[in-house]
Amino acid sequence: MIIAVDGPTASGKGTIAKALARHFGLPHLDTGLLYRAVGRQCFLDGGNPDDPVAALAACAFSEGLLTDPELRSEASGGLASRVSVHPAVRRALYERQHAFAAQPGGAVLDGRDIGTVIAPEADVKLFVTASVEARAQRRFLEMQAQGRDVSLDDIAADLAARDERDRNRKDAPLVAADDAVLLDTSDLGREEAVAAAIAAVVARKG
Repeated sequence: MIIAVDGPTASGKGTIAKALARHFGLPHLDTGLLYRAVGRQCFLDGGNPDDPVAALAACAFSEGLLTDPELRSEASGGLASRVSVHPAVRRALYERQHAFAAQPGGAVLDGRDIGTVIAPEADVKLFVTASVEARAQRRFLEMQAQGRDVSLDDIAADLAARDERDRNRKDAPLVAADDAVLLDTSDLGREEAVAAAIAAVVARKG
């Protein structure tokens, strides 16, 4: 069984995807982490993430970079959004993601174009969303817990900017697949959101 979980930053899709993988005994891939690694590598190389040539070169990042805690920072998230607009970058990472989805037994993948581009054949597609205000508050609390000095207003503005880039890029924009189940987590706690997602998968697949 292939489960595709898409949605904007801080909507809860990562938490939900991990929980689904545990519940159904499937491997999980956070595809956004790949783009964060490209963005981070571009930064480390001194390249411009808005330059398609520099961004493509950064796709040659080492596997070890995927364990760098800096990938979870807001800065890396912003870089990921910028490099992901380049079609060459998306093509470079496509095979890696598609092969993970197509492995025997299935998998759970979360990102922004899983149900529309990477695995349109997915058995179940979820589109997880939430208001900018709710997402900003969640990310603000996460960053505070990590001891990071952040501004709630800055986080909200950054999320809105990422949404705009992701929805309006020409290649694989952030959009719900026609057959995706919409799950709005704005007013849901973590356990409630996970329970709703599991129920949605069971309703689709039994």
